[in-house]
Amino acid sequence: MSESFPRLSARTRRFTLGVPRGFTISPDGGRVVFLRTKSGTDPVTCLWELDTETHVERLVVDPLALNIDEENLPPEERARRERSREQAGGVVAYTTDETVTRAVFALSGGLYVADLPTGQARQLDTPGGVIDPRISPDGRTVAYVSGGALRVQDLATGDDRALATPESATVTYGLAEFIAAEEMDRMRGFWWSPASDALLVERADEAPVRTWYIADPANPDRQPVEQRYPAAGTPNAVTELFVLGLDGSRVAVPFEHEYLATAAWDSHALSIVTMSRDQKTMRLFSVDPATGESALVREDTDPAWVDVVGGVPSHLDDGSLVWVATEAGGNRLFVGDQAVTPPTLQVRRVLDVDHDSVLFTASGDPTEIQLWTWDGHSLLPVSTRSGVFSGRMSGGVGVLSEQSLDAEGVSTTVVRRDGMAVPIPSFAERPGLDLRVSLGRSGRRELATAVVLPSWHEPGSRRLPVLMDPYGGPNAQRVLNQRAMYLTSQWFAEQGFAVILADGRGTPGRGPDFERAVLNDLATPALDDQIDALHGVAEQYPDDLDLTKVGIRGWSFGGFLAALAVLRRPDVFHAAIAGAPVTDWRLYDTCYTERYLGHPDEQPDVYDNSSLFGDAAKLERPLLLIHGLADDNVVAAHTLRLSSALLAAGRQHSVLPLSGVTHMTPQEVVAENLMLLQVDFLKKALG
Repeated sequence: MSESFPRLSARTRRFTLGVPRGFTISPDGGRVVFLRTKSGTDPVTCLWELDTETHVERLVVDPLALNIDEENLPPEERARRERSREQAGGVVAYTTDETVTRAVFALSGGLYVADLPTGQARQLDTPGGVIDPRISPDGRTVAYVSGGALRVQDLATGDDRALATPESATVTYGLAEFIAAEEMDRMRGFWWSPASDALLVERADEAPVRTWYIADPANPDRQPVEQRYPAAGTPNAVTELFVLGLDGSRVAVPFEHEYLATAAWDSHALSIVTMSRDQKTMRLFSVDPATGESALVREDTDPAWVDVVGGVPSHLDDGSLVWVATEAGGNRLFVGDQAVTPPTLQVRRVLDVDHDSVLFTASGDPTEIQLWTWDGHSLLPVSTRSGVFSGRMSGGVGVLSEQSLDAEGVSTTVVRRDGMAVPIPSFAERPGLDLRVSLGRSGRRELATAVVLPSWHEPGSRRLPVLMDPYGGPNAQRVLNQRAMYLTSQWFAEQGFAVILADGRGTPGRGPDFERAVLNDLATPALDDQIDALHGVAEQYPDDLDLTKVGIRGWSFGGFLAALAVLRRPDVFHAAIAGAPVTDWRLYDTCYTERYLGHPDEQPDVYDNSSLFGDAAKLERPLLLIHGLADDNVVAAHTLRLSSALLAAGRQHSVLPLSGVTHMTPQEVVAENLMLLQVDFLKKALG
């Protein structure tokens, strides 16, 4: 008997296991190192190498052969995986030297080095659990964090010493603080110099950050976990930078802004990017590592907010700066002082700079993410089909990953210098669903919309109850030309629903004006756009949608949006499932919340208008609140306080607490049964 879709989706971590990822190309283009599990249900990630000439793959590191126990991860590593939404185990991250002959990685808190030509891996002696090991460009030294200290070990002699030791329990060296990891996509806190003789290191002190306590009510004998959480309007961690030499030298690198957005150190410059607390100003500095003195290279400002874009700053071989900024109504790629992309092409991320060429992702249509290169003279499309693409590029060799509605899973190909394509197979499981997805535009604003119907439904044969399935918030999309986005939605459709997904204002891909339309109001535009999309789709499918039975479900921001929908528009929405919802933005973190709503002390009305508490007495539709009690991102207090407000107003609702579950809900049984319970709730609530 085959597994049900909910069980298979849970076991495969939403069909991400077995997909190749984390690519590194050797300088000569002859080898590609990557990560992949051995099967679509195996959660242990291994390190592999592909010979691009012979097309032969080789398993380099199998954690099971090293007798690894994933249950004993350091707390900092568990937190890092939560921030990066890492769902697998094993070798989940690695770094290589410049020649790609050595790789280092952490396993169960231990430090390992692998010789890639021979495949020999060995554990190194360390004084404690290891976080984020990174090998020097020359391959002689590995730096890592242990116990909040930044340490280095000579791979030839085994000499291991601390370059910086925390002065108190609230200080760490070499780790990205919570805000950087959760909201700025910066997962690292130190950077090697190109000469391998020094490191730029972040010192973070969480002493000013308020302490919250994540309790486990199901196990009252356990002490609550203390967490420093910078809620909106409260102090952030204090971050500082130092250049630490292997010779013991220490040079301070002062900067004035509240946030360190990112840093980079290449042969042209040591660069740091800082951002003001209100996120309206971003500055790029070039730093002299010998003195710590910095020179302003570029300043970007925006009356709403500036965006932190991945992959920049970087430099071409001639030293020209590669940057991404907003200009003339578009998110544009800059080389030097010149914008080299048109405003109509929304640049999303720089993936690689290879000598004089830049590889980046961009969207003309918001449902597509295409690959482009700038070769020093002109823009060239790398991807030529519809879909969602990513890749890497080095030494004239490329790795191309492709997803679309037309094909299952992720297709990965190495493109050699001679143009020959070498596939890297995926071992991911097949979902076993017959997708029936239509992409289009709907509503007054022509919002990107996906309509998912049951595979068995005959058009016009009956009106189906509707399930809106949004995220709806900034920085994320639900409507893309890739099958993975619709697997769960299709399963819900098979249970008898017409499922609608819509990306409203605030979501990326349509340009700065569209994204910034949520400034000072995270509620009204998001909700209005879901209604707009619903009515637009109903006009396109007049005989297939029953607008007297409309449910809505969502997680995180989507959970906030689902609860908001039944509270403020019960005339449109008849039932809601709100998973891990943000209910009061004063309880969410500084960087994300203040970017859109400003400081709560300065704009309290803005926060009140985007809160759910003031609407509690309006509830007249069935509402199911779901929350993991171990969630350290959107803490369970959000749901519990809303439930208290609903109870005080005499409004009936349901709460499903998930003991020991974080924001990701990675547990198989939990993930499977959550889907089944949601369907049962919706069928009963909608009649």
